Amino acid sequence: MSTEAGGLTSSEYISHHITNWAVSLDGSKGGFMTVNVDSIVMGWITAAILVVLGMWLGRRLTAGAPSGVQNFMESVVEFVENSVKDSFPGRNSLVAPLALTVFAWIFLMNITKLLPIDLIPKIAHMLGAPYWRTTATTDLNTTLGIALTIFILVIYTNIKVKGVGFFKEFLYHPFGKYLMPFNIIMKAIEEIAKPLSLALRLFGNMFAGELVFLLIALFPFYMQFIPGVLWSGFELLVVVLQAFVFMILTIVYLAMASTEEEH
Repeated sequence: MSTEAGGLTSSEYISHHITNWAVSLDGSKGGFMTVNVDSIVMGWITAAILVVLGMWLGRRLTAGAPSGVQNFMESVVEFVENSVKDSFPGRNSLVAPLALTVFAWIFLMNITKLLPIDLIPKIAHMLGAPYWRTTATTDLNTTLGIALTIFILVIYTNIKVKGVGFFKEFLYHPFGKYLMPFNIIMKAIEEIAKPLSLALRLFGNMFAGELVFLLIALFPFYMQFIPGVLWSGFELLVVVLQAFVFMILTIVYLAMASTEEEH
């Protein structure tokens, strides 16, 4: 929900709110060295919240029957552990903490879209930022960065577990040794599709939800409440679901990389 667009046309208002505060490190406009400052800062802020919350809970852990935030967080941890047990073969000390971090961090970044849509941008504007997007996951650079990190870990796990066998998959599958060029192309597409699907799915859902909030914000003030509340309830489900899907696919990709079986 939002305050009125005030002074801007509908297209100007939407355009302003979907524009990142971009700063070029090499002086070029829109070049490779352009950084979306708002996405980075919001990612850091949500990560800091996650770290501080973890430290705060760690110092206040109680045995027996926990209550409040500890009870909720223990339920989340148990849920993630069960998801790992259901999807990942064997034991790996990295997978469960990674899955929990991915789920919690993406959830926190996603949930910021339920804040009043003009609140953070107006504060940022008063501090000198011409543009500010509150939800980091509405920026494809953010979702692609997380997905590529997972992709690098998956490739590392493939090489660690399968060794030379991983590279043989590029040569001999799925069509056999007589069609190696086609095998390389198909395998490369298969691997590249993993981070792209992770990044685009999360970005697309978050960006679409943001656009609907912006359209609601263009309604007269007295007409914003009911559609805003209804859409917020729906988006809360999407926020949780997208964090869950990203986590599950991370576990599945690592599980595929950790098995000796050829796919």
